[in-house]
Amino acid sequence: MTAAEGQSGTTGAREDERPALLRMRAITKTFPGVRALENVDLDVRPGEIHAVCGENGAGKSTLMKVVSGVHPHGSYEGEMLFDGEPVAFRDIRASERRGVVIIHQELALVPYLSLAENIFLGNENSHRGVISWNETMRRAGELLRRVGLPDPPRTRVADIGVGRQQLVEIAKALSKHVRLLVLDEPTAALNDEDSRNLLELIKQLRDEGITCILISHKLNEIRRVADRVTVLRDGRTIETLTVRENPGDEPQLSEERIIRGMVGRDLDQRFPSRSRYEGADAGELALRVTGWTVRHPIDQQRRVVEDASLTVRRGEIVGLAGLMGAGRTELAMSLFGRSYGRYEAGSVHVSGEEVTTRTVTDAVSHGIAYVTEDRKTYGLNLIDSINRNVSLPSLSSLARRGVVDAHAERRVAERFRASMNIKAPTVAEHVGRLSGGNQQKVVLSKWIHADPQILILDEPTRGIDVGAKFEIYTVIDQLAARGKAVLFISSELPELLGMCDRIYTMAAGRVTGEIDRADATQESLMRRMTVDRS
Repeated sequence: MTAAEGQSGTTGAREDERPALLRMRAITKTFPGVRALENVDLDVRPGEIHAVCGENGAGKSTLMKVVSGVHPHGSYEGEMLFDGEPVAFRDIRASERRGVVIIHQELALVPYLSLAENIFLGNENSHRGVISWNETMRRAGELLRRVGLPDPPRTRVADIGVGRQQLVEIAKALSKHVRLLVLDEPTAALNDEDSRNLLELIKQLRDEGITCILISHKLNEIRRVADRVTVLRDGRTIETLTVRENPGDEPQLSEERIIRGMVGRDLDQRFPSRSRYEGADAGELALRVTGWTVRHPIDQQRRVVEDASLTVRRGEIVGLAGLMGAGRTELAMSLFGRSYGRYEAGSVHVSGEEVTTRTVTDAVSHGIAYVTEDRKTYGLNLIDSINRNVSLPSLSSLARRGVVDAHAERRVAERFRASMNIKAPTVAEHVGRLSGGNQQKVVLSKWIHADPQILILDEPTRGIDVGAKFEIYTVIDQLAARGKAVLFISSELPELLGMCDRIYTMAAGRVTGEIDRADATQESLMRRMTVDRS
């Protein structure tokens, strides 16, 4: 362990040389039945990138909502100083007036407004109450180019993907006179190339004097850009560690050291050892997709999936890799009840028999389940309880004479709360109050309870910490060991290499390759993901 790796807490006289831009002392925040933060301390120096990390439920997002006024002064205990002055932000507008801008993990864009309208919503370019659209479009274009987004400012948010929407949020934040930029999982929805570009942008902002707080579960990103990192665990400050002494220096802090602070122990393996399915039908084809072609829902001249074919066997985990826009999610959603786009051609065979999946009900009846990448919009009812969410796809199995047995429903939810380690006071807790990792466990629980034969998992660990990732990996491995067929979509190539038996690659809507786990490397996958099939 280096000296930097052993450094924790405050750093003595050295820290006093650079007064904190933001100082938080003894911050305590309580929700009904849950103490989310307890005596948390945080110092952020001017002109630094300060990472905040911890497992899901550690209190990271709650702390940032205190910083930004989402949780107003008076709803928490403790003291907060900005530029050496006590501050009491009553709402998010009050924090923005001081130059504090937060970009939340969950996007807050209006889908049917343009990119330009979203960027300046509430901060319009107007004169005497009249919006200057020329100025709005001009400035929006500049901001979009700055974050590397090529779409015209008049493009609707609904017509671009989740990853590009995240870049719109970054542009929106930059439209304000920001001094402290808080980014909550900014790269969670981005592919590797876009993530690298965004991290370079964050470093550029630091060089321009903008202070950044970065919340990320991707420890390689923290090591790449952060100057210091504060670790939270169970709502408490554990330690603050120095990543690099000066911008541009190589990181002195290992991922293993950060993980030890996050989980309170060493995590020797990132992925579980693969278990094998030994059933009589091991190796039998569970899913075969042939010639699948789908057109864009709006621009029907464009094919988003073209002549895609793949297979998944019982007990097998098959990966699907591709850059943003490759067509992975479009393929998955269109297979699951034609939930995306306009079907043009192709067939689906389940256990050797051709089936029709025109609707979600059709897909579920044939044993197909889909865990969406967008759990907030499509995966969960956020204003309902854990037990209601878990039971939704399989209510008939819990009903007697058409009436759901509430006691049986609760027992099922309690079983999954224990087996999936869902952190919640009771199964009556609203899902919207859970952390992202625990919400993802609820999504998995509801489909596991439905007992499908084929699971399509679309970014199942997006926005989840390393400890929770391992738990979900273990669940996926156990499902395969029980003979389930798993199609695993991920933007993280190490995840695919660590979990999958075979990996398909996609580019521009087409399947461009298939490679066994033993032969796969990040380089070989990337070559296939960037094939020009035009």
